[in-house]
Amino acid sequence: MDNDEPLIISDALESDAVLKSRFDDHGYLYFKRYVSATKCGDLLQQFIQKLSPYVGYDDQASTPVLTGAPFFETDPIWDEVYPKLQSCHDFHRFFHDTDIQQLMQKISGEKVFVYPMKMARIATPKKIGYETPPHQDAHSHQAGPTMSGIWVALHDAKKGMGRLKVLPGSHKHGVRNVFQAEGVGGVQCEIFDQEDVWHVSDVECGDVIIFNSCCVHKAEPNTSDHTVRMSIDTRFCDYGAPVFSLNLEPHHGSRIEGYSWDSIYQQWTDEALQYYWWDYPNLFSDMARGAAMNWGKN
Repeated sequence: MDNDEPLIISDALESDAVLKSRFDDHGYLYFKRYVSATKCGDLLQQFIQKLSPYVGYDDQASTPVLTGAPFFETDPIWDEVYPKLQSCHDFHRFFHDTDIQQLMQKISGEKVFVYPMKMARIATPKKIGYETPPHQDAHSHQAGPTMSGIWVALHDAKKGMGRLKVLPGSHKHGVRNVFQAEGVGGVQCEIFDQEDVWHVSDVECGDVIIFNSCCVHKAEPNTSDHTVRMSIDTRFCDYGAPVFSLNLEPHHGSRIEGYSWDSIYQQWTDEALQYYWWDYPNLFSDMARGAAMNWGKN
């Protein structure tokens, strides 16, 4: 059983040197209410509309709630609704807005490349065992050491609602071996015997967690009666760092028929972010994957 301690809180007003030192030490940074509740709430309501009739909104609790059959990532219901979420222009723009860019720059430097692949997470109750197992993004995204993940809470989430947990200091051991496991992604990375202390906290709308590509993280099961936990995340790196080509595709784009960037962009009136990565200077594919995956390996 995990020994849980609270997430270590950082302040965006701290110096870049202090934040980078903490990031290097723990493998993550946690910022309270960094994104405005209005911005998160507006996107959440757009998502709720597109998730009908499966997910609704409890005005009193200010949380999404299950109003239909439960589902998990990659099952038929999820495949039905997920392309609708991906079509939201505000979802993709979210990570390119100035406030988020400034936070990324504290880790990656003055010029940041935001991965085109944006992820929306929908953790419904009544699907115990389908939560995301412990993993490293360095493996799932075939990424090197300059990539980081950024996760944003779209509403308050308490214990029992599928909170995000991180394993502090786990990034210092490099890319780990993986084995097959139940849950999102289908694999789990190796956890060493001495690694039994995880960091996790109740989060509030607008809270942000940034984590190193080798920082092990996972989701708790959603054991609530009807609350749905929703969050968004993406990956970023310093501009010019190598990026694996599959990260330029829509999340799960290869699995769902009729789901592509063309279908995502169909209703957009703003073309500014469409195919913004076409001229990115350092993409690699399967042929060069091995070199990227072996960095820091013990």
